[in-house]
Amino acid sequence: MFKRLAATALVAAAATTLMSAPAEAATTSAQLIRTKSSWGHCEDTCRVKVRIQNISRKNLFNVKLNVTLKVNGRKVGSCYDNVGSIGARKVRYASCTVRTARLSEAWNDYVDGYGNFRTYAKTSVYYRYYR
Repeated sequence: MFKRLAATALVAAAATTLMSAPAEAATTSAQLIRTKSSWGHCEDTCRVKVRIQNISRKNLFNVKLNVTLKVNGRKVGSCYDNVGSIGARKVRYASCTVRTARLSEAWNDYVDGYGNFRTYAKTSVYYRYYR
């Protein structure tokens, strides 16, 4: 008896999630890429390098990279790069350079001893593909 009640409760829960799934599926899709970012020593300029790996069997085109650089949790600059196309199961490397007065000011504050210099880069890769 308990197994039957548990099974009907499970089916009812699945039915409610199926009803809401199409609305969520329209806004999100499977990610076809993996990224890995790295950057070196940043003072007044910071070069961010990103490895973009296509993990799908589809050819991607119109691939663009956006990078937002933060120091101690504050945005100090952003940059972008037009990567081009990436073949199925292939890897492309992209990079861009952030040169801003805010980055330079953050470095000067660190040198003067007013704070830390913890860098964080948020990367976003946009792409298109044929279904």
